[in-house]
Amino acid sequence: MSGMSLTDLSERMKDIDFAMFTTKTEGGDIASRPMSNNRDVEYDGDSWFFTYESYRTVADIESDPKVSLTMTGSKGFFGKPPLFLSIEGTAELIRDSAQFAAHWRSDLDYWFEQGPDTPRVVLIRVSASRIHYWDGRDEGEIIISR
Repeated sequence: MSGMSLTDLSERMKDIDFAMFTTKTEGGDIASRPMSNNRDVEYDGDSWFFTYESYRTVADIESDPKVSLTMTGSKGFFGKPPLFLSIEGTAELIRDSAQFAAHWRSDLDYWFEQGPDTPRVVLIRVSASRIHYWDGRDEGEIIISR
């Protein structure tokens, strides 16, 4: 096992657009949904997602901010499987238009037709505490202290 750094992961994550975003519901069930990070991955342990205020994701985070993300790279190298990531972290809901602008990508206009000014938009920051990765025969874990 060679071990990846956060910088190595950031480079590999640039080709990953969608993550499965998992929360715990108020009733204790697990809920997952695909969400686009729009390749906003100058990855330092934080992942950024936009959603609507009325979606269950927001209520779940308000009830329990502990979340997980799973991501899969699109291809492996030299016949190897692609990169797989499992990220545990804490979600924060951000309702600041300056932060919206800082993380907005034009591809998001597909879901939010008025851009960052779309009514009832919320930005979610997931701050990772633990990342487990699998890359062919290489696997490892990165713990992020905050």
